[in-house]
Formats: sequence, structure tokens, C-alpha cells
Amino acid sequence: MSEKLQKVLARIGLGSRRYMEEVIAAGRVSVNGKIAQVGERIEPTDELRIDGRKVQFQIEDEIRRRVLIYYKPEGEICSRNDPEKRPTVFDNLPQISNDRWVMVGRLDINSTGLLLFTNDGELANRLMHPSNEIEREYAVRVMGEVTKEMRNNLLKGVTLDDGPAKFESFSDLGGEGINRWYQVVVKEGRNREVRRLFESQGLKVSRLLRTRYGSVMLPRELRTGRWMELDKQDIDNLVKQVELKPRQGTGLYGMAKRRAERMTEKPMAARRGGFLRQQRRDSDTPQQPQQQANPSSSNGGQRKPAGQGKNFKKF
Repeated sequence: MSEKLQKVLARIGLGSRRYMEEVIAAGRVSVNGKIAQVGERIEPTDELRIDGRKVQFQIEDEIRRRVLIYYKPEGEICSRNDPEKRPTVFDNLPQISNDRWVMVGRLDINSTGLLLFTNDGELANRLMHPSNEIEREYAVRVMGEVTKEMRNNLLKGVTLDDGPAKFESFSDLGGEGINRWYQVVVKEGRNREVRRLFESQGLKVSRLLRTRYGSVMLPRELRTGRWMELDKQDIDNLVKQVELKPRQGTGLYGMAKRRAERMTEKPMAARRGGFLRQQRRDSDTPQQPQQQANPSSSNGGQRKPAGQGKNFKKF
């Protein structure tokens, strides 16, 4: 059983497959003590090193593809380590044996909501790549009036410092006074793109909550700072969007599966209340957007210390 070297490295989360081909071509990767070549196949028993550092890996068919939903609270940064010792989104993730969590996209420190993590680096790269046009949906509270002209500008497109950008959809969620909530969708993950789009019209975003990434929605029952794990069906729906092949044997087992089954048996009345209501109650908090909770499987969402290995992205 073997697999192409660049595919293994991309799946570990060291970069896209194309970038790993460049790393291999530069002579930085060795297999069993010999400089590797692009397209070379690697066996589970081979010794793999990058810049002399040993890298642990598994062949794809041996790995259970996993995806976590994490509800990021305000104040956490999207980084494994922070020189200023601020809390990071990795602090509360579960341990993962002989593998590592790869973050799908980012949210700035003042933003909240849905983040995805996976142990499949190739899946993460495809979900983030602009060419796949994966939708990101946000609930945004804006200070100031959004006029019809502004709305048309944001849907038609404006020019930002890093190029043209626009909202794919724009809906009014309500609110009171100078603060109103809107639901917007973008197909890129550029830095602070949603905030900058509103700023281009002279408007200030006071709160921003990501509610959906691709086919995955922020579950109603998930609390801030907690995580849930997707089951096989949800993972397969996600990978199909980026034209990856579903794997056998993925999904939840044991206690996590039983918890998920009990959750689906609860009456809807016991689980009512949207993700916006989990935030601090404000007088201008909107009605919950008309969405259905993602049928994700829960592993209890208990806080656990991060179980991350070495950051090989730095090589």
C-alpha cells in the first residue's frame, strides 16, 4: 500500500499539493535518507523527513477523516501559538493521536462563530482555495443606515486594497436604533473582507458572527468555546463540494455516537433558541436567521487541552 509523496504532505497540513511539489523539487524532502522526487510513492514503513526533521504520517486509506465544528468566542486568536500568550482557538480542541488539527480559514480576534478543523490538510486547502468558491455566511451588526444604493454597491462589487470584492447575497435581519443586523454571503476568505466591504460604504461593523461554511452550519445547540464532530454523512457532503473522494470508515463511534443519537431524539422545543441568542442579549439582537441546524454529531463539546504536534509548516 503506497501513496504519492506530495499528497501525503498536503494531507498532513503542511501546504497545498502544488506547494509541496515545489518543496520536494527544491530537495528539502527525503525518504529513507535519499532526496525525494516529485511523484514518488511512499510506503507506511518509510522514513520521511523535511529539512532533516522526521515527519510522522499515515497512508490515506488507514486514516479516519475527521472534521470538527468549533464555536469561536470573541477574544481568541486563530493561531497555534501566540507570543503575547493570548488564548487561541486550538486551546479547547480535543487531543488527536498521531495526527494534527488543521484550521479551515480564520476569524479575526473580535469575530465569533463557526470554525472548521480537520485532520485532512488537502480537504482544508480545497475548502479555503478561492477557485472552489465555497460560501461563507455571516450575521453582521452594523452601525448606521444601509441605504439601497449602498446595498446595490455591495452586491455589484467594490474595489478594496487587494482587488474587487462583493457580497453574493444580502438580507436584512432586523434591529433597533442605529444598529441593524444583516445576513451576508461571500465566496472568498480574504482578511477582514466582510468588515472592509461595509467600511467601503462608510459603515462600521460592531459584531460579526460566521453562521455557515459551505454545507456546514453553526448548530443551534453548540455553545461558545465548545466543539462538535461531524458524522460520516456530513463529512461526505463537505468533501463532495471540493471533489474529493469520500473515505470508508469515517464518522463517530462509541460514546460520541450514542450521545449524538440521544440528541436527535430530543423534542425540538427542548433545543429551541438560535445561535444569535447564545450571544450576550442586546436590545437590538435580530431574530434568528431562517436556517436549519446542521445535523452534526456531538462528542459532548467538553473542553480539553490541545493535543498538537510540532508545527512542521515552519519546516
